[in-house]
Amino acid sequence: MDLKIDRRQVLRGMMAGSAVTVGLPILDCQLNANGDAFAATGARIPPRFGTWFWGLGLNEGEWQPKQTGTNYELSRQLVALKRHQKKMVLFSGGQVFLDGAANNTHFTGVQGLMTGKVTGSAEYFGSIDTLVADVVGNGTRFRSIDVSCDGDPKACWSARKDSGKQPAEVSPIALYTRIFGPEYQDPNAADFKPDPGVMVRRSALSAVSEERASLMGKLGAADKAKLDSYFTSLRALEQKLEIQLQKPEPLQACTKPSKPKEDEQLSTLATVAMERHDVFAGLIAHALACGQTRVFNLSITQGMSGLRKEGEPSSHHTYTHEEPIDSTAGYQIKCDWFSMLYMQGLANFVTILDSIQEGDRTMLDRMMMFAFTDHGAPRLHSLRNYPIMLFGSVDGRMKTGMHIASPGDAVTRVGLTVQQVMGVSVSAWGVGSNRVTNPYSEVFA
Repeated sequence: MDLKIDRRQVLRGMMAGSAVTVGLPILDCQLNANGDAFAATGARIPPRFGTWFWGLGLNEGEWQPKQTGTNYELSRQLVALKRHQKKMVLFSGGQVFLDGAANNTHFTGVQGLMTGKVTGSAEYFGSIDTLVADVVGNGTRFRSIDVSCDGDPKACWSARKDSGKQPAEVSPIALYTRIFGPEYQDPNAADFKPDPGVMVRRSALSAVSEERASLMGKLGAADKAKLDSYFTSLRALEQKLEIQLQKPEPLQACTKPSKPKEDEQLSTLATVAMERHDVFAGLIAHALACGQTRVFNLSITQGMSGLRKEGEPSSHHTYTHEEPIDSTAGYQIKCDWFSMLYMQGLANFVTILDSIQEGDRTMLDRMMMFAFTDHGAPRLHSLRNYPIMLFGSVDGRMKTGMHIASPGDAVTRVGLTVQQVMGVSVSAWGVGSNRVTNPYSEVFA
């Protein structure tokens, strides 16, 4: 028997003499046979993309596996990711080329890796996440959600082409309010009532737009360009408001999380930052599941990390410069503690994404998370041999479970690969020696 259940169907009954109704969650029978689209509309479950940044790399000699390909053994520093190895691609060996520019530590490496060029200045525009967001991020309340775990809103590495770096949210309670506050519309709610305040604001913007043609005809070329840019930003806001006036598509995995506890005073303790990380991870996962955004950027800390271990006077960054290599272990033990803590946090986030079922796959299977850092080796602050990890197969577009080593290649090959897998129409990326035309084709499904 072919059971068909409308997504608005409710259970009806009687309790203490009164009629009651109970709304149904999204069921598998409401999806198509492949479990990758809604049967009623044919709309596919959308892809998502996120970046995850940690500062100061990983101890040289302690993270890079000896084997390449699919049959490789994870190193000690990456052992926390063992359960996700089959859904991960690990890159090693890539570097950022300076082409004569100065190496501004904690910045230049990310500048090259995320924007494709090195300028020797603080210029930072058009990061990978925003290029991907232009393709997959439309039609949601938030074009991206950007958070920082160390309390520094400048720690975010997301930058649009025209407006530079974006500020990060540093408070989980503030992020909760933004996502699930008064304007949040549950896509699985039985009733949908648009906010009248939103309707008023939208109609006012529409009225302004209607006068555009008349006003543009009275201006010179320079002012026309300025006004056109202004109206473009208004149109983006109008589209956001339009979304809030429509009944959202029901999403199988969507549940509203419980409100997090109020933040304690922001702390420099690394353990506190990682506790905040885990709360952010949960909120971001819910936002993705509920269709509030399709793009996120999470930073543990700025590159020049001020995080410290409880009872220790110095920060992680200070230890990279001052801690000697232990003669027995062969690496900086205190720096290693931070790296292991961060990798456990990364594993926690990936676990959350992989636990959310969406049809026949998990959320992680339908997305990509791009984990990167600012230096290849913390002690040397080098721009060589970057550890980079991709998680998820983007609905089968990407092969996973492998370690790819390409010593001396431009690290921008990873960025080009990421963009092509995510559907960005680009055949070359980068500037100067960082310009590449050869993605890692072995990961293409």
